[in-house]
Amino acid sequence: MRILITNDDGINAPGLEVLHDIATDIAGDSGEVWTVAPAFEQSGVGHCISYVHPTMIAELAPRRFAAEGSPADCVIAAMHDVLKDNPPDLILSGVNRGNNSAENTLYSGTIGAAIEGAIQGIPAIALSQYYGPGNINLKDQFDAARSHGAATIRKILGAPDAFTSRPYKIFYNVNFPAFPASEVKGIRAVAQGFRDGGTGMGMRADIAPNGRKFLWITGSPQNVPSGADTDATVNLDGYISITPMRADLTAHDRLADLRAAVE
Repeated sequence: MRILITNDDGINAPGLEVLHDIATDIAGDSGEVWTVAPAFEQSGVGHCISYVHPTMIAELAPRRFAAEGSPADCVIAAMHDVLKDNPPDLILSGVNRGNNSAENTLYSGTIGAAIEGAIQGIPAIALSQYYGPGNINLKDQFDAARSHGAATIRKILGAPDAFTSRPYKIFYNVNFPAFPASEVKGIRAVAQGFRDGGTGMGMRADIAPNGRKFLWITGSPQNVPSGADTDATVNLDGYISITPMRADLTAHDRLADLRAAVE
């Protein structure tokens, strides 16, 4: 199996090293693991692409490339340059430093890479490691992802028709709980949630010494449940969450009422 790995924390992020180990396990002795990851951190860029300027790419080592672009750029670069003659069988994105559960999914560059993989027609899985009181002081904060990552991916790959939907292919969002690996309770297949009281990102103003005003993006509390049978809730309870997704933003449940109102 040929596996492409990428992330949004950047080419030197520790989570990418964890993902390389996971991918190597999945690929097997006869497989290949290729890395095309952002040269610099790209957290929060979502499914952004560098449409109006070129993306520089550099080979750092065999099968290891850094691109000055977004995670989605990295997938496109792999598909149409680095691996254009031998496309990957699987794309893995992560392991993100911090959760991409609930509303975080919509901002995440980690998820953006998986979306682009699915659009390019390749099975894609995004993986993220929740941070919280249960693992923040661990020597290896990626312990849960490192220990359970390969087994979780194999369960997804073994599910019936895991990636066969059309026209938009399914991709998967996996979040590991903020617990040591030994305390992970299991896996739950759940929906994307929305944290109670969540308002998305905020902003704080600061005045620099030169008198100029700068705005800083601020987040919202993360260790908050997101409703029954949803990702953040089960993560906080010690479970790995797997959420099947597709890049179709249509609110299908509203179409009939809208047609009746406008047609």
